[in-house]
Amino acid sequence: MRLFNSSQRFSMSLAAAAFALVLPKTVAAQENTAPAIRTQVVVELFTSEGCSSCPPADQLLARLEASQPIKNVEIIALEEHVTYWNQGGWIDPFSSDLFSIRQYDYAGKLGNGNAYTPQMVVDGQKEFVGSREVQAAGAIQRAASQKKIEVKITPEAHTAGEVQTLRIEVGSLTDMPGGDIPEIWMAITETGLHSNVKAGENAGEDLHHAAVVRKLRKIGEAKSPGPISFSDDERVKLDRGWKRENTRIVVFIQERKSKKILGAASAKLPT
Repeated sequence: MRLFNSSQRFSMSLAAAAFALVLPKTVAAQENTAPAIRTQVVVELFTSEGCSSCPPADQLLARLEASQPIKNVEIIALEEHVTYWNQGGWIDPFSSDLFSIRQYDYAGKLGNGNAYTPQMVVDGQKEFVGSREVQAAGAIQRAASQKKIEVKITPEAHTAGEVQTLRIEVGSLTDMPGGDIPEIWMAITETGLHSNVKAGENAGEDLHHAAVVRKLRKIGEAKSPGPISFSDDERVKLDRGWKRENTRIVVFIQERKSKKILGAASAKLPT
């Protein structure tokens, strides 16, 4: 049984129209001079190659990540492919039950009560139809105005084979809301992926994606007092089929109950 509410799906024409909207002047493209400080905002997209409404949302996320159109903000994209569309004739090669479960958990926390595609979630707090560009820009700006916990990723320059060692550090939890458990999550993403879809609603289409999440796992909890609330050396095994030059490591701190993302960072792997 599908988890999504079919009444919430939009047609391709409506999604395309939303994708064509131009960002307002308040979020115009960044100036040539890079800002000294950028605020990281995590933008998750729950999508599927079996959903005909999803390609415009995939394109929007890819464009947001590539162009970084909002001044002083680093958009960290996570494209998560769900499995409940796999019964429609096409099995999405990037799908995982883990992402379906994560989305369904969001549905219970964010008030809509249903998982659907395409769904965009900004910093774990704001959800909407994933092809709505203007709504995405506003949500990202609001998320960027919130206080963030510093997250650092330091990849080791020399690694053994497909194993990459990373130093992860999370800053102080001082002045952050209490009563929840801040969990540390790590994602591995890969860009440049596409599929020639042979069946289902997108049959005959060559679908291109943003930063597809290859792996996602919890690596710990932020507990320690002082300026560093979490630190650890993580060993990440990379699949031989992934293109290292297109791969990034994303680490974010997220409250277990509220799902609010308190801070994040991303880093390319040494080549």
